[in-house]
Amino acid sequence: MRITIFGTGYVGLVTGACLAHSGNHVVCVDIDEDKIARLTRGEIPIYEPGLEQIVHENVASGRLRFTTDAADAVAHGTLQFIAVGTPPDEDGSADLKYVLKVAQTIGEHMNDYRLVITKSTVPVGTSDKVRAQLASAVAARGVEVEFDVASNPEFLKEGAAIDDFMKPDRVVVGVDNERAAEHLRALYAPFNRQHDRTIVMDIRSAELTKYAANVMLATKISLMNELSQVADRVDADIEQVRRAIGADHRIGYHFIYPGCGFGGSCFPKDVRALGQTAAELGYEAEIINSVERVNNRQKSVLFDKLRYHFGGDLTGKTIALWGLAFKPNTDDMREAPACTLMESLWAAGARVRAYDPEAMGETRRIYGERDDLTLCTDGETAATGADALVLVTEWHIFRTPDFDALAGLMNTPVLVDGRNIYKPSYVAQAGFAYYGIGRSAASGARTTLG
Repeated sequence: MRITIFGTGYVGLVTGACLAHSGNHVVCVDIDEDKIARLTRGEIPIYEPGLEQIVHENVASGRLRFTTDAADAVAHGTLQFIAVGTPPDEDGSADLKYVLKVAQTIGEHMNDYRLVITKSTVPVGTSDKVRAQLASAVAARGVEVEFDVASNPEFLKEGAAIDDFMKPDRVVVGVDNERAAEHLRALYAPFNRQHDRTIVMDIRSAELTKYAANVMLATKISLMNELSQVADRVDADIEQVRRAIGADHRIGYHFIYPGCGFGGSCFPKDVRALGQTAAELGYEAEIINSVERVNNRQKSVLFDKLRYHFGGDLTGKTIALWGLAFKPNTDDMREAPACTLMESLWAAGARVRAYDPEAMGETRRIYGERDDLTLCTDGETAATGADALVLVTEWHIFRTPDFDALAGLMNTPVLVDGRNIYKPSYVAQAGFAYYGIGRSAASGARTTLG
């Protein structure tokens, strides 16, 4: 099939590469000339395991190419994907100007039937606006061209996006006629060999499904983090609680790991956007709105534990951070808990020494050169001379450190485990003061009740 994808960000690039890898001919278009030039040279602007190899293979085969020529891109593909950003507006709602600009561009150039598919995460009703924009652009040219509009939300996890696309749990397709449905069934047929994972529904339901999925997962995380706060105050161990409630198949173990809050490009933005959509319709979505409040509060828990340990004064202290990206296997720092922690430490007069396997360049881009920030070559170097060590992102490289050696490198052996990946009693044997998230004194952890 011949496919055009507008947008070469995270979603557009992964989608284009994976669809080309399954035998389609794909053109990815972007207005950023420098980005297109870099992609054409084989330079991948984001870190995602497996993506670079797939892009290189399919560019070499001729199935994948990049361009800034919108007319060429519209002429290429029967299927036109919109995968541009929908950044939050000032009120938290999704800004659709880029989505509608693409629809305008497609309408200005298409001369034959096109199926225009929204891949971006957009509010319910966006496809109606895309349809109107297309119709207006076509009418302004005084021509008649058939087109359909569809919604095909993505469900890609950063760090596992290639597997998620190639082996999807489900493929959600929102259409209003059988012609559009058949195009999308054919497109995703290679991913449905064992059993059909395609779920066809009306367009508005498809648009809501994306938000509903992200808000549901974000709610589980915030609820577990709130329970960890209760555990701290009643001297219970949230890890024992997690194992017990996760054994209930109605709850399960997914997304019930307490930590220092969620970040990234999806959950925070989508929670706010759905809450704003409800508000615009006169409905106060109390649970949805509380998810963000709890998450923002949870991002302060690491700083609070450090401040507690040092008697409220962090002036002149050196704090080592392990992990800067919002999750492992990505260099994405959007709304990352590490950002909240570093900014709080700097405001309190502390210095930061940090290491992340992939997000060092992104950290430099965001914060530049600072006297109170040292980016180190590895975790041990970051911990050297530190007054405390904070595990922020649970990269595998951090899972089994030599705590005896670490204690010897640090000024004072203090560990704040922001992801509860260490056994408190084991860490304490090496002489560390250990602080987890909702861990009880009986587990070997120290708790804060502030």
